[in-house]
Amino acid sequence: MRILLLASGSGTLTQAVLDAAGPYSVVAVGSDLPDAPVLRRAQQAGVDDFCVDFSAYEDRSDWNRALAEVVESYQPDWIVSAGLMRILGPEFVSRFAGKIINTHPALLPSFPGAHAVRDALAHGVHVTGTTIHLIDEGVDTGPIIRQFPIEISPTDTEETLHEKIKKVERAQLVRLLSDLATHSLSLNGRRVTLTPVESESSRV
Repeated sequence: MRILLLASGSGTLTQAVLDAAGPYSVVAVGSDLPDAPVLRRAQQAGVDDFCVDFSAYEDRSDWNRALAEVVESYQPDWIVSAGLMRILGPEFVSRFAGKIINTHPALLPSFPGAHAVRDALAHGVHVTGTTIHLIDEGVDTGPIIRQFPIEISPTDTEETLHEKIKKVERAQLVRLLSDLATHSLSLNGRRVTLTPVESESSRV
């Protein structure tokens, strides 16, 4: 199973996937920023890296099309937005529909958007969490694959809560990618189902 990761920042989620050595191959790590530390993580792991620099394109649609061309060249089975701080537009999403995974630091549909941890604290909820979902053409609106609740401590700050979420997020993304190597993902409306794939060796 071929995985391609997209990220904008330090790349701790990408590093977790690289370190896990699951039943998948990370074929490339891409970014929208030429100086993103995540690209160095890929280089250190001996994985192809690339940048489709957002600032080099006057039009967001042109950037999405350029990114799609590079991603397509790697023929990934799954694309993971592992901290990509750009909204993937319809030019990209339609090309890879049903194959793009995102992690979000809240229990969607609550607290979508870029400030989910801050928003959860400000709202006073006692439980938040992380959601792994498919990306569609909305903002954090795609079908939910898995969710994991996390209790909020009275002493939690945005930083401490986000770190608790990231710890769960890293482990559960790796687990999901490993499961996808042996399961098929199907959609019935918005409900996502993972079904074990029968291997040749298990057939009688």
